[in-house]
Amino acid sequence: MTIFTFTLILLLGAYLAGLAGSLTGLGGGVVIIPLLTLYFHVDIRYAIGAALVASIATSSGSASAYVKEGITNVRLGMFLEIATTAGAVIGAILAIYTPVNIVAILFGVMLIFSAAMTLRKKSEAALITGSKWSYKFKLNGSYPTKDGPVDYKLNNVGAGFSIMTLAGMLSGLLGIGSGALKVLAMDTAMKVPFRVSTTTSNFMVGVTAAASAVVYLQRGYIDPGIAFPVIIGVLAGAFTGSKLLMKINVNSLKLIFSIAITLIALNMIYNGFNHKF
Repeated sequence: MTIFTFTLILLLGAYLAGLAGSLTGLGGGVVIIPLLTLYFHVDIRYAIGAALVASIATSSGSASAYVKEGITNVRLGMFLEIATTAGAVIGAILAIYTPVNIVAILFGVMLIFSAAMTLRKKSEAALITGSKWSYKFKLNGSYPTKDGPVDYKLNNVGAGFSIMTLAGMLSGLLGIGSGALKVLAMDTAMKVPFRVSTTTSNFMVGVTAAASAVVYLQRGYIDPGIAFPVIIGVLAGAFTGSKLLMKINVNSLKLIFSIAITLIALNMIYNGFNHKF
């Protein structure tokens, strides 16, 4: 395969990854990494490096719009970034010394968990009273709706912070946004309304990925020949997905995509156990 052909196929694959990721909320990394490792047989560490750089680009582009609209809880995001960034650096360092087959198995398990979390019913209910730590750190907020602003309070700040540390570690180790764990921390533990948790998670992804990417860059695992077409393709796909979001049945798409991701995950786990990476 020539470099030109490789770049074109990777560009198309990255575009589809960005499109599917933006429509389902799973992110482009869940497609990019299997594409590079299973189809192109790229070392999984280089695949993770490219996915991290793409995450920085897409998060930076989309997060600004949500912040401008007033949906993102910036203070909550920066507070939880302390946990995710520390976890991301630890995860990225661990990834350098972890056997690639173990990384592949963990990646597959995380994909299955992410697919399951995507299909669960999300809650938009806002708590009337919050924990003392939510008041102490001023993490409570409000978000705009067509009927006016809705105030919400947060619970279980400590539990959310702990889960975010684990999410950061997995992000650095596997090169994905770990959105499923972030949703678990904010939706389930802290009781953040789904709209706020989704946009705040998106706001955090770029910072978490940047912390991990520094370690991969220092180790030489970010190849411009792979990362550049991935960034362009994922950005274009995410932009297209944002335009299509209001015109298609996203629930049906999430079901189909989750089944496909589960099959890919099982393939990653199988190849990991058989040391094919």
